[in-house]
Amino acid sequence: MSKGSNTPVPATALRVDVGWRSGPGVPDADASALLLAGGKVRSDGDFVFYNQPAHASGAVRHEGKRQDGGRVTDTLLVDLTRVEPGIETVLLAASSDGGAFGQVPDLFIEVKDAANGAVAARFDSAGATTETAFVLGEFYRRQGAWKFRAVGQGYSSGLEGLATDYGITVDEPQHAAPPAAPPVAPPPVTPVAPPVTVPQPPPPPVAPPAPVQLTKVTLTKAAPSVSLTKQGGTSGSLHVNLNWEVRKQFSGWAAKLGRPVAMHSDLDLDLCALWELTDGRKGVVQALGNAFGSLHHPPFIHLDGDDRTGAAASGENLTVNLDHKHQFRRILVFVTVYEGARSFADLHATVTLRPQHGAPIDFSLDECTVPSTVCALALITNNGGDLVVQREARYLVPERGVSPQRTVDHAYGWGMNWTPGRK
Repeated sequence: MSKGSNTPVPATALRVDVGWRSGPGVPDADASALLLAGGKVRSDGDFVFYNQPAHASGAVRHEGKRQDGGRVTDTLLVDLTRVEPGIETVLLAASSDGGAFGQVPDLFIEVKDAANGAVAARFDSAGATTETAFVLGEFYRRQGAWKFRAVGQGYSSGLEGLATDYGITVDEPQHAAPPAAPPVAPPPVTPVAPPVTVPQPPPPPVAPPAPVQLTKVTLTKAAPSVSLTKQGGTSGSLHVNLNWEVRKQFSGWAAKLGRPVAMHSDLDLDLCALWELTDGRKGVVQALGNAFGSLHHPPFIHLDGDDRTGAAASGENLTVNLDHKHQFRRILVFVTVYEGARSFADLHATVTLRPQHGAPIDFSLDECTVPSTVCALALITNNGGDLVVQREARYLVPERGVSPQRTVDHAYGWGMNWTPGRK
């Protein structure tokens, strides 16, 4: 499509991919959506992005990033059948992180039918220079039907500028106020008795809605760690999510002939955590053996459940109770292939750690090039009271007859005894 052109799209569930070519010096980018009525959002809840990944109506959901060779895509799922009647436009945007879009090659937006993958529209955006945010496209209603328009409008004020233009309230860093001047004593006056009045209780204060938080931390090979303490995320809960997408895999002689093998629709990944407390106790939280842990008793880690879809709104999740941070020595979050595949090859996964207070932390897994069934994701260590999150993204290859759990234990020196288990 050319800039400004439009095309009909089916009023159904659509997959919107914002993509670009990665490489040295290329900034990261993030997809977002704004649901508009009369050209503005009705509230901050009409903004869907990495810190607010789902709209209350279920019409838009941020799925997250994946890498495929040298290309990166960030995905939104848009179900036009669930868009509320008052919403006229679903704006589709991208913002850059760590540079301008002039440094982002081959930027595009592609709309597909989520059920069958058929491409409904594609717009390749070109000519960017100093812009740090782009409205790439929009869905809009016209005579009872939905259309997609290629927009290509750039902003030099980033995601914050784009969001505020459409009515979003953005949280800004607080600055210390200048010291107040010392009070001046008033001159003496003759006291006069005030008239007797019946005091009226003041009206209850109305709390303003919390502004949208745009900050986030993306861990990379070049910058693999971050302090939760310095981010302010050392109390409340720490929610850890793993979401993924799998595609057809090719292996052995079938790959040489170009014949696809299993789609792995029954792929079952298990999010797990090795833990060690300051008193020396250690263990594992995992679905095997129903070792789901506990939030309010040691180990203060709880595995939420077992998911097979990989969707960002569900996926594999566990929660850490940071109110007991002084009892943690270290926590290693890892994932295993329980069934459905022989390795993590063709797995496109994103890890997000979302503290109750402080900026969310995310990173993508590298492409798996070894026959690995266990991947160490993130290591959280207590360094003298400072909780540090370290991106691991380390694929491990178990020896014959050795379980994935024992393999990751050996790699990180946990020193536990392992016995066979089942879900």
